[in-house]
Amino acid sequence: QLQLVESGGGLVQPGGSLRLSCAASGFRLDNYVIGWFRQAPGKEREGVSCIGRSGGSTNYADSVKGRFTISRDNAKNTVYLQMNSLKAEDTAVYYCAATKNLIGICVINSRPYDYWGQGTQVTVSA
Repeated sequence: QLQLVESGGGLVQPGGSLRLSCAASGFRLDNYVIGWFRQAPGKEREGVSCIGRSGGSTNYADSVKGRFTISRDNAKNTVYLQMNSLKAEDTAVYYCAATKNLIGICVINSRPYDYWGQGTQVTVSA
């Protein structure tokens, strides 16, 4: 059974940092492009970042560029999202997703992604 599990969310003050992890079970993540998405209450899900199979291709939403960094450790079958300089507007449930449908690129549009985790809550508040 293919499963993605996010972890690392929590409550942090504005300006703080968190590192989210997306761990896979039942399959090898290095065969997949991985994306991070988030959904705040009352808002649509939005793409945050993505990373290609080898880690050479990455993409970020404008709202997180310069603050978030995506990376992957294929040996640990895990993808990370390092989030720095967090703002209140980063508050959301964060999801990771996987797809084999992209070759050579990654996109932060949710449509190509087949497998999704259950999400982890990130709350940025003083």
